[in-house]
Amino acid sequence: MNDQSTFSQRLSAVQQRIHNAAVAAGRDPNSITLLPVSKTFDEAAIREAVATGLHRFGENKVQEIVAKYQPLKDCNIEWVMIGHLQSNKARDVARYATEIQSLDRLSLARALERRLQNEGRSLDALVQVKTSPEPSKYGLDPADLPEFVREVARSMPSLRIKGLMTMAINERNDEAVRACFRTLRTLRDEVRDLAIDGVEMERLSMGMSGDMELAIAEGATEVRIGTALFGQRPYGDAYYWPETP
Repeated sequence: MNDQSTFSQRLSAVQQRIHNAAVAAGRDPNSITLLPVSKTFDEAAIREAVATGLHRFGENKVQEIVAKYQPLKDCNIEWVMIGHLQSNKARDVARYATEIQSLDRLSLARALERRLQNEGRSLDALVQVKTSPEPSKYGLDPADLPEFVREVARSMPSLRIKGLMTMAINERNDEAVRACFRTLRTLRDEVRDLAIDGVEMERLSMGMSGDMELAIAEGATEVRIGTALFGQRPYGDAYYWPETP
């Protein structure tokens, strides 16, 4: 990446990648949403992104959402929590976020439901599913997905399940990466066929800067893009993931 490029130029390059990948897969490019991931980047960088027409941003840590919320309130940003979340921090997500893509256990779902009831709000949610054997990856066991979705839909009306999210295995093996995405698509289709009341189960959030084309080929409806838009971060992802107490 050219570090001297503007955000607008990088955005155009990413949009072209999405377009090309969709066409190659025989899909409508307009069926794929871009979620810019602004974790670790400051107010100025986010304002540059907002100036291009973007108003929805993903963050790995709830602390960053809280810290950026007031300084950027005039931008009308929709904050999306994409990182692993501890149940004791559910209050801030319930208060400041518009969506969570890392819903991965009942204890977290119940904590969010209580906080959302207190705030008088509801929240879109994607269930994060573990499709990779890596111990560093979080997510619900695929075998537990149907019952998890049923329980949330039955007893937690403030959480609106819209689909699934995953992170693929970190390997230079396209087939291994695609297998993770394919697993998520299959799980989505299986749960959707159950026709659980109150559950739409249409969205698949999968694919990042390095593997978005593979994710789109396997049916991603949303790609989460950070580095290709904002540039390299000063530390590797391991420094920021997962959220720590």
